Amino acid sequence: MSRYCLQCGKSLKACICQWIQTLESDVELIILQHSSEQHKPMGTAKILSLSLPNSALIVGENFSANDALNQLLSDEEYRHYILYPSDVSELATQALLNTHSTNQGLAVDKSHSIKPVRVILLDGTWKKAYKMWQLSSNLQSLPCIHLPKGLRGNYRIRKAPSENSLSTVEAGFYILSILQPERNFSPLLAAFDQMIQFQIDQMPPGVFEQNYIKN
Repeated sequence: MSRYCLQCGKSLKACICQWIQTLESDVELIILQHSSEQHKPMGTAKILSLSLPNSALIVGENFSANDALNQLLSDEEYRHYILYPSDVSELATQALLNTHSTNQGLAVDKSHSIKPVRVILLDGTWKKAYKMWQLSSNLQSLPCIHLPKGLRGNYRIRKAPSENSLSTVEAGFYILSILQPERNFSPLLAAFDQMIQFQIDQMPPGVFEQNYIKN
């Protein structure tokens, strides 16, 4: 008998499926997960892929020749963006405004035909995300977008470079909420908080306060 949940991939004791809610979204997310993140107990990409039936989770490092990704990117019925704060990235709302976006997750291109939107997220540390970006030539041809400044993450049991660092599920929540403000994506953060709280509850007394709470 497996010690791991066949759906979320986490240990049965730490299974997150009980907190997952199925959500509708007109914007599709493609989550590219660094292979080293696949089996980490605190990974958050699975929250997105389990909650959003039209999302895709693809594991690897160099996605240049990845058939699954390239098949998605070749679909001209969609507009594709990558959430990556590069030197040429645009604020998400501005980028979609430039293509006459609608509030149903659709974008109008120069021919004025309405196209649905897909957003690519990179799941990994900043260093791993940068390597994925550098290796994957098919990603570098996509328009880059970034989130507004000042957003704060709540990944309180993982040390981050700054308070503005977001987990993958938080990034997904914010981009979906920005592009579809009429939809409620808060169950994504609720599942995230439940997962974190479960891990905190497993720690010996005082460990969380000593290691993760700033004085």
